[in-house]
Amino acid sequence: MSKLHANLLLLFAAALWGLGNVPQKTILDHLDPLSAVGMRCLIGWILVLPLIATEPRRPPGGLYRASLARVSVLFAIAIVLQQIGYLGTSVTNASFLVSTATVMTPFAAWLLIGERLTAAVGLAAGLTLVGALLLSGGIASFNQGDVAIMLSAGCYALWMVELGRHAQTYGRPFTAMAAQFLGAAVISLPLGFFHGNLSPANAFDAWPQLLVLGVFSTAVCFGIQTIAQRFTSASHAAVIVSAESVFGALGAALFLGERTSFAGMLGATIMLAAALYLATSGGGAIRPAPENGATDA
Repeated sequence: MSKLHANLLLLFAAALWGLGNVPQKTILDHLDPLSAVGMRCLIGWILVLPLIATEPRRPPGGLYRASLARVSVLFAIAIVLQQIGYLGTSVTNASFLVSTATVMTPFAAWLLIGERLTAAVGLAAGLTLVGALLLSGGIASFNQGDVAIMLSAGCYALWMVELGRHAQTYGRPFTAMAAQFLGAAVISLPLGFFHGNLSPANAFDAWPQLLVLGVFSTAVCFGIQTIAQRFTSASHAAVIVSAESVFGALGAALFLGERTSFAGMLGATIMLAAALYLATSGGGAIRPAPENGATDA
C-alpha cells in the first residue's frame, strides 16, 4: 500500500467517524457514556475476532506482548476519558480539546521515536488547531470535564505513536484491533453496569445506534487506522483524522438540524484543507521495519 492510499483511507475513516457523531449523541438517550463505549467496543471485538485466524501465527515474545499491551491500554484510557469528559463539559469545548491531539502527536512522535517534525506537518497541525477553534466557537470556561478531555487528547496522541510503531514493526492488525477493543470493553462495561444504567432493556432500546457505532465507528474506522498506520506517519494520521470534526458538523446539520456560523464554516474549510493537503502529499509506501526478529504479517 502506498502512503497516498493509506492517507486517503484515513480520510475516509474520518468521514465515517464524523457522521457517526450523530448516533453517538442519540445513543445517550438510552445508555450512559461508559456503557455505550463498552458495548460498541464489545461489538467491534466480536466482529474482528474471527479475522485473527487469517493472520500468520508468531511465537509470543515479551517485546511483542509489551508493545500490544501499551497500545491497548492507551486506547482504553483515551476513549474512556473522552466519554467521561462529556459528562462535565459541552460538546463545543470537547470538540476543540480533542483536536489538540493533532498538535500533541507530532511532538510525541519526535520525543518517543525520533520522527522528524517537518515544516509541512507543523503548519498543517497548527492550521488544524485554528480551524477546530473556529469550528467549535471557542472555549468559554475550563472545568473538570475539560481536564478529562485534555488528558484523553494526550492519550490519543501517545496511542497514535505507539500504534504506528507497533503496526510497522509487528503487523498483525486484526490482533491489535481485537486487543484494543477487548481492553476498552473490559474497563468500561463493569463501570457502566455498577455506576451507569447498563441493562439488557436499555441496550435493546439502543440497538440501532450500537449497530452503527460498533460496526462502522469502531470496527471499520479503527481497523482502517490500525492498518493504514503501517504505511504513514503518526503525525500525518493525526492531522488527517482530525477532519472528523468537519464531517461531524456536516452530519449534525443534515440529521440534527444544527447550524454552523460563518466562522465555523471557515474553520471547517481550514481543517479539511490541511487534512487534504497531507493526505495527498504521500509519496511511496513506508516500509515496515521489523525489530528483534519480527516479520511482516
